[in-house]
Amino acid sequence: MKINFTLNNKAVQVDVDPSLRLIDLLRDELDLTGTKEGCSEGECGACTVIIDQKTINSCLVLCSQIEGREVITIEGLKDDGEFEVIEKQFVECGAIQCGFCTPGMVMSTKAILMQNKTPDLLAIKKGLEGNLCRCTGYNKIEDAVLKIAEKLS
Repeated sequence: MKINFTLNNKAVQVDVDPSLRLIDLLRDELDLTGTKEGCSEGECGACTVIIDQKTINSCLVLCSQIEGREVITIEGLKDDGEFEVIEKQFVECGAIQCGFCTPGMVMSTKAILMQNKTPDLLAIKKGLEGNLCRCTGYNKIEDAVLKIAEKLS
């Protein structure tokens, strides 16, 4: 099946098995390995991407479901200039330890800011739901997102 979609602001057409998961297309076919696979069942958030401005676990999406949609991966954030701000604040706030959850947390941060340029702590907590981190305990991540919002607003 040929599918057409926008990937990181570029039109893409690929010939894929429609039952292939989006995470497998991204990592194995398109060599976008920033999206991590953790649990494979939508529980950890490591594979978070943004589809049509909403966070989605790419391990739960079939390629047939992205026809005509806009998909953003962590690689796509480097083009808009926000990645450096996000990265710097995550590091400065100690929001990165083992790093496995980081791509999903960064994508959720981007989605939070797409919806609300000045989120409060409650909006940030809601926006990060679905992303598991076993190292930092969330407070440092939430602090980083607050500082990112301040710098970008």
